[in-house]
Amino acid sequence: MPEGDTVWNTARVVERAVTGEVLTGSDFRVPRLATTDLTGWTVAESASRGKHLLLRLTRDGREPHTLHSHLRMEGAWRTYAPGERWTGRPAHLIRVVLRTARSVAVGYHLHDLALVPTADEGSLVGHLGPDLLGPDWDPAEAVRRIAEHPDATIAEALLDQRNLAGVGNLYKAETLFLRGLWPWTRVAEVNDLTGTVELAQRLVASNRGRWTQTTTGSLRRGETSYVYGRRAQPCRRCGTAIQKAEKSPVPGDGELTTGLRGRNDTARATGMRGRDDTARATGRQGRDETARTFGRQGRNDTARTTGRQDRVYPPAAGRIGEKAELEERITYWCPRCQPAPAAAPPS
Repeated sequence: MPEGDTVWNTARVVERAVTGEVLTGSDFRVPRLATTDLTGWTVAESASRGKHLLLRLTRDGREPHTLHSHLRMEGAWRTYAPGERWTGRPAHLIRVVLRTARSVAVGYHLHDLALVPTADEGSLVGHLGPDLLGPDWDPAEAVRRIAEHPDATIAEALLDQRNLAGVGNLYKAETLFLRGLWPWTRVAEVNDLTGTVELAQRLVASNRGRWTQTTTGSLRRGETSYVYGRRAQPCRRCGTAIQKAEKSPVPGDGELTTGLRGRNDTARATGMRGRDDTARATGRQGRDETARTFGRQGRNDTARTTGRQDRVYPPAAGRIGEKAELEERITYWCPRCQPAPAAAPPS
């Protein structure tokens, strides 16, 4: 799943292509926004918030709005010159097309695509913790949030976007290795939460501005990580075989759930709602209401265009759908460098 640095990089790509430009056309290919027309709106800002991408739009005499998207595992934005062929992904994966006089931005396989008043952005990202790459990054607040749940595993705590926004499975695994922490260590047993959080932020920040993620300092293939994606390979420090698992190898210690919930539990915990509730709470509209607000946008011949693109990333991911959740349940670690805490002696 794309992590905070990938979304930050994506926001910069989209920013260079369309920020400050007036939209000459738009094409939404999701039912909720199918009738929305953003022609005449200006893209004022392209920003990331953790793993969320926010395009802020303005127009004279109208309330500012934000186009929100989440990349999840398989989403991506690509930019093209007018008339350039689109080859980023298959055409049937296109969810939105934004056109300006000098560029085209295409969103593929985006999730949670929503258009809301900018004043209501909090309904979509307000639950997130401090943004690792945001101007208001606050490690003390991230530590405070993590410490509120002392029985959670440290792996769960780092992945929980309500604690800190932007860490995914790669940075979780690499941070814990570099700190020498067994992934299933309880938060209450971690001696230096501040050091752990600050290291995670440094790792993510170090990869801003490039698409190849590295935690080792090397950009060579096969040398970019210490443990992530290296099951059964020798540890770069001690030579022990790297392990991969979804749950603790200690019998009875439980599964690494990473805070993932069923749909109903997630709705209660994060404020994510069903369609009707969301429309009432955030101003997100159904087809008819959207048509009255933004005008009707029919599809044009872009639906048949596949085109060419070879300069904008992130690269296509290898897993889609529910496999994205499975990916974050998996962890990698070195049994020797990250030993499990010794069992308490019998009383």
